[in-house]
Amino acid sequence: MSSPLLPERLARAIALAGPMSLSQFMGAANAHYYATRDPLGAGGDFTTAPEISQMFGELVGLWGADLWDRAGRPDVAWVELGPGRGTLAADASRAMAKAGLTPSIHLVETSPTLRTAQAERVAGATWHDAVDTLPADRPLIVVANEFFDALPIRQLLRGADSWRERLVACQDLLFLPIAGPPVPDAVIPAPLRDAPPGSVLEISPASVAVIRQLARRLAAQGGALLVIDYGHEGPALGDTFQAVRGHAPANPYDAPGEQDLTAHVDFTTLAAAAQTEGAVAWGPVEQGEWLIRLGIDARAAALARTTPERGDAIAADRVRLVNDMGALFKVLGVTAPGWPRPAGF
Repeated sequence: MSSPLLPERLARAIALAGPMSLSQFMGAANAHYYATRDPLGAGGDFTTAPEISQMFGELVGLWGADLWDRAGRPDVAWVELGPGRGTLAADASRAMAKAGLTPSIHLVETSPTLRTAQAERVAGATWHDAVDTLPADRPLIVVANEFFDALPIRQLLRGADSWRERLVACQDLLFLPIAGPPVPDAVIPAPLRDAPPGSVLEISPASVAVIRQLARRLAAQGGALLVIDYGHEGPALGDTFQAVRGHAPANPYDAPGEQDLTAHVDFTTLAAAAQTEGAVAWGPVEQGEWLIRLGIDARAAALARTTPERGDAIAADRVRLVNDMGALFKVLGVTAPGWPRPAGF
């Protein structure tokens, strides 16, 4: 007998225990979504920067190689969180090798479908279900591109007289957001406590937990973390919970497990969380500016000289990465104490 579909399981859980937190809903939906498909590319739901152009992954790889060189060329492990199809890791590895860096490659990925795609592009990689099993005997250079935006969030809503947590209810397999019980004022950042009714505050305890764990590793072992994602410098108000399906916006409460659920990343909170564990935070800076500082214009010109028939396409890819995505996407660096200032910050 086959197991119930995810919407049916979520509906049953709500029927038995009452409305669930948005964090539970988002976590369950994304876990199923990523475990059951390759969501990338024209035939999927969205496209990430590494899939747009090889320039992106190459510059990330050179960023890591430059930092490794200035740190004294230690024996390091290269780690990517949520590595998609492995495109970034493959492009970064090729660029790092030209700079003399050939680290062991470690991919934190739980999806069997995506692990298969990654194995085709990244030879000799080691896979991990979580960061707990990453090497503990050497510095780590960790890349998280469009990883934190998919981690579960909580939403807190300002009512007429109090803040309340957003919950998800269900009726006849129709999922809808509702206001839950009041939350203590202490949960809300002081500058936002008197926000007008209707205001929404998003927090992501899951994101804070991951970056604190990584920062502890860096402080103990050495190394660096590069976070690239869309988001803002908080604290900020606003409902950014969203879904994309077939490269178009969708209702995030429809068809759980069949579309990508994301929310904007609060880079201020991530930086502060890393610093509480003794690591050093750099940025955030806008992705467009960061890529320019790393030399994307020179790389685009070199590619156009090598393949002149692709000159227009390369120029369009550069515009997409630097201009179209450049301001919304931010880049945060985190380094171990005593490590050099990373390029681009």
